[in-house]
Amino acid sequence: MSGNSTVCVHAGERKDATGSLVTPIYQTSTFYYPEWQKEYVYTRLSNPTIEAAESKLAALEGGDGCLVFSSGMAAITATLLSVLEKGDHLVSIPDLYGGTRVLLDKELPRHGIGVSLVDCEDSSAIEDALTEETRAILIETPTNPLLRVLDMKKIAEVAHRNSAILVVDNTFATPINQRPLELGADVVVHSASKYLNGHSDVVAGFAVSSEEWIESIEQRRRLFGGSTDPLAAFLIARGMKTLDLRMKVHNENGMAVAEALEDMKQVGKVHYPGLRSFGQHALAKRQMEGFGGMVSFEVGRAAKDARQVSRRFDLIKLASSLGGVESLASLPLETSHKYISAKERRESGIPDNLIRLSIGIENSEDIIEDLERAISGGKR
Repeated sequence: MSGNSTVCVHAGERKDATGSLVTPIYQTSTFYYPEWQKEYVYTRLSNPTIEAAESKLAALEGGDGCLVFSSGMAAITATLLSVLEKGDHLVSIPDLYGGTRVLLDKELPRHGIGVSLVDCEDSSAIEDALTEETRAILIETPTNPLLRVLDMKKIAEVAHRNSAILVVDNTFATPINQRPLELGADVVVHSASKYLNGHSDVVAGFAVSSEEWIESIEQRRRLFGGSTDPLAAFLIARGMKTLDLRMKVHNENGMAVAEALEDMKQVGKVHYPGLRSFGQHALAKRQMEGFGGMVSFEVGRAAKDARQVSRRFDLIKLASSLGGVESLASLPLETSHKYISAKERRESGIPDNLIRLSIGIENSEDIIEDLERAISGGKR
């Protein structure tokens, strides 16, 4: 299997004794042992439904192995703590999902792990921040919420030259738009609650890597208890069957909305890798096959201006997540980056008048009409 849609539909699917076309939900906490199959003992450790979802994403990302977690944060935490221990050092970037920032700013230092945050657009700055204790580099690309794009190939080379590993959060792009492992990354993590599931009805996460790192990460999943349940795994695997089709529409709609926003005089800066005006557009074209459905834009001068616009949306719903079939809007200072300080947001380049859009699969002209009316102050 080589085509994305073929892999989405068929990879990981299993036949059982009943001949079910769809991989069943093995909704059980435990298994007969050893009479049934020795590899299944307890669902926190392994489960056929969960493994089917893992196999599907491993095939899409091109990894040797994959683990599904109870959330994206569980996947990131288990991954980092499988690599880092007291006295080690991590290099990352300030423009990250707020929950990840809190983990790096507050929790890792409590465990004696040093963290340096450096300019995400400068691979030389990342290399300059490395020390003899650096064991890992963690990045998002595109970043949340400014959609900055990082040169994964260069950063992977920097990491490996210095005996560190590169961990990439691929939530915004998905393996349909980019495959970090092919560009040198060692571990790819996802919030599966977003595009992979695609229907806003599951919270889960994934880590994909080589056999070496998957074994280490699996030990942390087992010990920390960050496993997901079979029903969630079933819903994610079902969602991934249409991932390629959905991402094509997300990509088309994202571009259409970004171009329309650029033409609106009331709108300030538009952040979208597919725009020619985007500072890293050339890099995005080089390492991405599509630019995704995430678009951020600045309106007015202050948070109140962004709030006023966001409260006038009709088709677009105010909600804190992303990656579903419906279009959503959020203000990072109220949602994804609520728990980092205003000073930290400013230092990360995240203005208070920023609105982050997750563009769904509705007709693009309907989404744009809703934006035009809300931004111009028109009534519903």
